[in-house]
Formats: sequence, structure tokens, C-alpha cells
Amino acid sequence: MVNILLTGCSGKMGDAVTASAEKNKEINIVCGIDIRTDVARGYPVFKSFDEVTASDIDVVVDFSNPAVFDDMLAFCKENNIPCIVCTTGLSEEQKNNLYDASKEIPVFYSGNMSLGVNLLIELSKTAAKILGDSFDIEIIEQHHNQKLDAPSGTALMIANAIKDQLDRETHYEYDRHVKRERRDKAEIGIHSVRGGTIVGEHQVIFAGNDEIVTISHSARSKALFATGALNAAIFMKDRQAGLYDMSDMIK
Repeated sequence: MVNILLTGCSGKMGDAVTASAEKNKEINIVCGIDIRTDVARGYPVFKSFDEVTASDIDVVVDFSNPAVFDDMLAFCKENNIPCIVCTTGLSEEQKNNLYDASKEIPVFYSGNMSLGVNLLIELSKTAAKILGDSFDIEIIEQHHNQKLDAPSGTALMIANAIKDQLDRETHYEYDRHVKRERRDKAEIGIHSVRGGTIVGEHQVIFAGNDEIVTISHSARSKALFATGALNAAIFMKDRQAGLYDMSDMIK
């Protein structure tokens, strides 16, 4: 049994993780952290880490927001607890703090907990090796109208993975309307769409002369991200200090 503290437990992903945990015999959510404590849960919910009284926490699963990140990381370091960081929109300083923390505690960090998305990334890396020098690369991500950060953490994961495979210098282009000039060959275009209740759509386009290769993934429910996070929690229990991601879990 893996005992979990869930941050962001009263949000939409908190709903999904809680529901998924109820069906998983290997998971037990012992308590949660959220600014909203009025949402009915089968476990105690606290507004801050200072209020946490549970002493049997094996893993912290973080689906909150960057404002809570610093307190979450401090709590994990102080108590030597592994953390699963699913929050996107972290600042560069917060990311660096996370990497530094991985020298002391086990840290699992991924912009997307979906197995399918991580397969898309691997396929995009292969495509970049074969097509990248002669094809233009564009990434389109779509999410619901409540999502705060843009581009998505997943889009940046894809872009970074592709960039590592290319032999040329590249830069990310987010906004072409402010300039009037031909597309730079060094660009990787990243475009964000926000609307309705779109769970998550990611499309990678390799556009060459007279042919286009498209790799895409469509998320139909938040449940798949919840399942991935809980699988990561099981994977991370009793791990040694270090930085882990989905590629480690699916090996």
C-alpha cells in the first residue's frame, strides 16, 4: 500500500485522482492540501502543510499550481518524502530548485502523465532525426478555457525532446503576428488554443516539400492523467534520491 498526500485535491485533477485512487487497491490517500476545504473527500483536507498531522505519508502527488510549489517542496525535503510533480507553469527558478532537491529526495517530474503522450514524444524524436533538417516543425496544443499557462508543459516537453535531436541551432517561435518576414528555418513553432472543455490535444507537424507528416495525441478524459500519476506514486515509493520521469517508469 502506498500512502499519498495529494495537493490540489479539491480541483478537477484532484477529483480525478481521488476517484482513481478509490479503484486502486495499492493506493491510499491519507490527506490532501487545498485552499478549498469545503469539498467532501474521504480524507482530511488542510489549507497548508503546517496543518498536516499524518506521519505515514509515502509519496506527495502535486496537482496544484506554482503558488503552492515552494511549500510542497520544502515539506518533502524536511520529511524526506518522494514527490510526483504534475504541476505545470513552474518558473525557471522553481525548476532549478526541483532539480537541486532531487539530489536529496526522489523527484518525479513530468509535464504530462499520459503513456500515449510519452509515446508521441518518442515518435517525434525519431521523426526529428530523420526529417528535421529538411522539414519545418510546428507544434499545436489545445486545452480547455480554464487552463492558465500557455504553451502547455507538454508542448514544451515535445519541443525540448525534438530540439535535442537536431543538428542545427533552433529557437521557439510563439507569436508571428508581431513581425512580417519569412519563416526562419531555425524556428520550432509552438501554438496554443484555449476553448470549451478540451481535455488535451497535441499535434506535431513536420512540413516538407510536397509532403506533411503529422503525429498527434488526443486525451478524452482527465482520468488517464490521474492513473499515470498514481502509477508513478507506486513506482516512486522507496526510491533513492534522484530525478525521474515517465521514460524511467515505462522502461
